[in-house]
Amino acid sequence: MKLYGLVLGLVMLVAIAPAEAREQRAWTKQISAEATWLQYSKTIASDRLGKFIIDLKTNDIYFIDVNTFNIHADFVLGILLKKAWTTENVREYNKNYERVKPQFILGYMTHHLKIDKWSFAFWEGDKIGPDDVLRARKRLEETFFIKNMPFRPDSPMQLKVAADIKKRGVPTITNDDVYKAASYQAFNKGRTVGKLKVVPLGTPYESLTFDRQDIVLLQESYPDITPVAGILATTFSTPLSHVNLRANAWGIPNAGDKKARAKFGKLEGKTVYYEVTETAVVLREATAAEIKELETKLAARKYVELPPAKLDDQRFAMLTRMRASDVSIYGTKSANLGEIVTANLEGVRVPAGFGVPFYYYVQHMKRHGLDTRMLAMIGDARFKTDAAWRKASLEELRKAIVAAPIDAATLDAIYKRVRLRLAGRGVFVRSSTNAEDLPGFNGAGLYDTFPNVRGKQAIGEAIKGVWASVWNLRAVDERAAFGIDHRQVYGAVLLQIGVDATAAGVLVTKNLWDPTDANSYTINAKWGLGMRVVEGQKVPEQIIFDPTNDGTKILSRADDPVMLRFDDKGGIVEIAVPGAAGVILSEERAKALAKQVKSVIAVFTHGKALDIEWVLEGEAFWIVQARPFVGG
Repeated sequence: MKLYGLVLGLVMLVAIAPAEAREQRAWTKQISAEATWLQYSKTIASDRLGKFIIDLKTNDIYFIDVNTFNIHADFVLGILLKKAWTTENVREYNKNYERVKPQFILGYMTHHLKIDKWSFAFWEGDKIGPDDVLRARKRLEETFFIKNMPFRPDSPMQLKVAADIKKRGVPTITNDDVYKAASYQAFNKGRTVGKLKVVPLGTPYESLTFDRQDIVLLQESYPDITPVAGILATTFSTPLSHVNLRANAWGIPNAGDKKARAKFGKLEGKTVYYEVTETAVVLREATAAEIKELETKLAARKYVELPPAKLDDQRFAMLTRMRASDVSIYGTKSANLGEIVTANLEGVRVPAGFGVPFYYYVQHMKRHGLDTRMLAMIGDARFKTDAAWRKASLEELRKAIVAAPIDAATLDAIYKRVRLRLAGRGVFVRSSTNAEDLPGFNGAGLYDTFPNVRGKQAIGEAIKGVWASVWNLRAVDERAAFGIDHRQVYGAVLLQIGVDATAAGVLVTKNLWDPTDANSYTINAKWGLGMRVVEGQKVPEQIIFDPTNDGTKILSRADDPVMLRFDDKGGIVEIAVPGAAGVILSEERAKALAKQVKSVIAVFTHGKALDIEWVLEGEAFWIVQARPFVGG
């Protein structure tokens, strides 16, 4: 769009086609009807957004056309002040985000379409005080067609302001309120066809089996599922749960709709067309043309090239001796962390650990004839065509791997290194295969981790448990969906000092809620150890953090009443979250975490966004995993 007649009233010509040309001012001082609101606002994701500016010297309010002015500064500098975009002018303009504002209040009106609620708000980095919030609300009451709009705080600092103005009788609404009130959430937009499979309430996770062509309607939260054509859930939490990350990697439509069972349950067993948009789903019987078009698309497999495996190296290398190139010996998880550690990044903490290379997995399988058994299993025609047979066969193989005794000399050497190099502390025994944490295939949650393992015998059992998890059903089906040859997959193990986390979570170095935001990180957090964050059972604390200006936008607060901590005897226990636990990711903590992450980004050269797992011990952050983020 182009501005015409700037001097003569700022008249803008919006031309869809010459015959339909209309004139509209680029700003107005009053929005008295919905039709005007629609002209000056725009829809971003599931919200319709407008912007206002109040000149504190004149008390004039300007509702600006957000389709013309991307940011408040475009209008303030270019139109009101008629100043150039110089460093000095921008610095002066930015003072309007301080507590004491020299001239302007800069705000937003938002229509939250999913819940049909309105709010007014300010940029999360704005240090606006109660008096200016009240002044803005007064002008909105006088000039905007929606009355009694609540104030929506967008940062921890603004939450304190909200508490103040609430005492003065002004309604407030939080992002947490908005998020949890929504009955619908789009996690991955798209369309597909498949057979609708409704999973009955009470179905145990262990009994879940799906076909690649299924569109599944889940009525409970599950920690993971095998590859499917589409996902629709009646309970949902966050884009960073394993199920949602999985759907993102598969490139399939995925949404949450609390009323999905009532709306679509009657279509169970039918071949359906499923489409996810930002504000709703379409689910109906598919036409023949849709089936032909979209089944072809689904059948087009992604192929992932595995790094080659070196199977003769027997060294138990510390992370301090490991580089990214050692992926061929110790697997991707260990090699990625080794690269971070050996880069010697200032302020970046990684728990000490060492790798048990592929060699010992291969020897364990050969010594007990498990390699021959595995090859016979995957060579059986039923392995690809019969999901129930495949599931049962994999379970038997895993049991056999765990039941077979680990080589005594190997276990002695591993335990000696735990005592000497890891101070004999409880360790996390973690998978580090060559089929995870790769660009195009992150494999989040496919393999098993054993927390706070203590004692030689327990460590031996945990190592065998990690080896066995190479043959988890979810791992096998996920690899098959990406064309990975199971015969080329090997299990290494990472043993790391366990951090008894105060809190833990996941950070992705992109804004998963707003693709137009090129700067921000998405961070999820829960109290205690991190396993609950990615299970998707409860809503975690979610924030968007912009490291370019330390802006902290709160999306939701954690609602899990329990947390996981270390048991002194080994393993973990579930305890209640203290009533006074408060906020996990304060602005100071988010800034400290982002500072470490910014350093870590420089280590990776693949150019992908990163998916980083972190833990908080007191006020100290530790990085415990870094891998490419796979998805949109």
